[in-house]
Amino acid sequence: MAQLSLFLVVLLALVIPIFMARFQISNVPTAVAEIIVGIVMGSSGFNLITSMYDLTFLSNLGVILLMFLSGMEIDFDLLQRKNNPKGKSQAGKTVDPLKTAITAFIGIVVMAFVLAYILRLTGLFSEVMLAAIILMTVALGVVIATLKEKNILGRPIGQTILLTAVLGEVIPLLLLMIYASVNGGNAEQLWLIILLFAAAIFLLRRFKQPYLWFAKITKATTQLDIRLAFFLIFALVTVAERVGAENILGAFLAGMVMKLLEPSEATKDKLTSIGYGFFIPIFFIMTGVRLNLRSLFAHPSSLMLLPVLVIFLFIAKAPVVLTYMRYFQKKNAFAGGFLTATTITIVLPTLQVARKLHAITSTQSDAFILAAVIVCILSPIVFNSNFVLLPEDKIKEKVAIVGANAVTVPVAHDLHANWYSVKMFTDKKNQYKTYDSRVENLTFLPNLDEETLEKGGVFDGDIVVAANRADEDNIKIARMAKEKGVNRVIARLSEVDSKTLTEFNEKGIEVFNSTNVHAALMRAMIESPTVYRIMTDTKNILYSVKVKNTHYTGRQLMDLEFIDQITVSRIKRGDEWLIPRGATEIEPEDILVFSGEFKVADRVRDLLSKE
Repeated sequence: MAQLSLFLVVLLALVIPIFMARFQISNVPTAVAEIIVGIVMGSSGFNLITSMYDLTFLSNLGVILLMFLSGMEIDFDLLQRKNNPKGKSQAGKTVDPLKTAITAFIGIVVMAFVLAYILRLTGLFSEVMLAAIILMTVALGVVIATLKEKNILGRPIGQTILLTAVLGEVIPLLLLMIYASVNGGNAEQLWLIILLFAAAIFLLRRFKQPYLWFAKITKATTQLDIRLAFFLIFALVTVAERVGAENILGAFLAGMVMKLLEPSEATKDKLTSIGYGFFIPIFFIMTGVRLNLRSLFAHPSSLMLLPVLVIFLFIAKAPVVLTYMRYFQKKNAFAGGFLTATTITIVLPTLQVARKLHAITSTQSDAFILAAVIVCILSPIVFNSNFVLLPEDKIKEKVAIVGANAVTVPVAHDLHANWYSVKMFTDKKNQYKTYDSRVENLTFLPNLDEETLEKGGVFDGDIVVAANRADEDNIKIARMAKEKGVNRVIARLSEVDSKTLTEFNEKGIEVFNSTNVHAALMRAMIESPTVYRIMTDTKNILYSVKVKNTHYTGRQLMDLEFIDQITVSRIKRGDEWLIPRGATEIEPEDILVFSGEFKVADRVRDLLSKE
């Protein structure tokens, strides 16, 4: 029977995603589907799968890897204000995603404690701190997957929801650590947890440089990057248990350390494959198997807790909706609040800790799990049904062009509206009068000092083009834009001296020199007329795109379903340019240079660039 249980769990882990793909069930997270199937196959249903040592061991590894991968999902760049710039929201207001997320989460914390006290006063659940921790959690993995599906991860509302989810994963874990130490009789050893963080910092510093070397010498039979990841996991899990903290906190910290080591996309894919390909599905399925609905239905008090918890899990995120409504369209703010109600990935480890501390009964734990499952089914459905992609959500990059003239105005018109949102600025009144009727978003700036440019929103874009007629203005604007953290800065210079060119190369500022461009086009016309025709063709377009969609990595060019509709000219891999062949395998972060008809090229670029 034990071997049959193991076989059935592994079989179900394979069949569930296939079944969901076949019947196009996309609104329900796979983890929730696995728990539901576990309930059907376990003690609450057909009782075909029983808990045994091997499955318990694999399930425990699954929860550790789940927390490790959750730690790896934290994007620390988003927490830096320079990488988290203010932008215009859907309501036309300026929104700071980090500030808005913090405000929303403070509201969640207050509401969670209020609701936890109500549970205590009604006699449904007495542990206020534990209930508050569970009510304030957010399933970061589910949120990221949903935002990626909508392709709004980089938009103001997407970043605000993402940062709210990050806080909803990190803060509850830290509170759980304190709760577990106090209730586990280790309150006097709470200060020792500092050692856990010290160990994490030590491992980060110790392996920062060796990791780069590992990446160079690793091979198929050694996989040093993966071995290092598991060393970090077990090192910090061991330290966590030694100082009286929970192993899930150690695993979460290990994931954060791994993230800070800046692993390659290939390493992330391998770790994700190991976790979500085998161990984590076993944890979710076994969670369902252990769920005893018969016992839950036999206890009226615990059964009464179920609908209250479902309602409270939604009410706890009401402050998110109210905060978002100040900046975003009401319907989308409502949808975003519902999405942050997803709690499954952190609730399960939290309940595991609570059961170990005997702070919760098994039937109460089952009620919490079932409530989290119900909420996880409803939340993505409500989000997808209500969230409306507005034009500003569909724009990939915001371009700010300083200088309205005969060169920049045609460029602003020609930039593809599906990919770029263009704003133009000028400090010349005669240019403003000439082009105001021809350019949709043209703003007059009284001067080009830093305060005026920042107030005008020049540095809010993803790309800043300094294209005034005066080189000194463009040099000044380019320097300021780079200092403000703008991703790409392009300076139009009629004359380029070696000192400025060296400085700009070091800062990552791109230089457009019309003399060089004209010479290059003339040479292309003479040496490669086909290339020239591609560049000037009005029916086709030449694109370069960085491959971020892992669905297309590890595949040969000849196997891509759209390869017969485009022409791939070159592939840039790191600093090396590759000549594409049918058997060339695409790797993460490859830059493909290709051409094709507008509609086809747009679709291919969209597919390849999706994260």
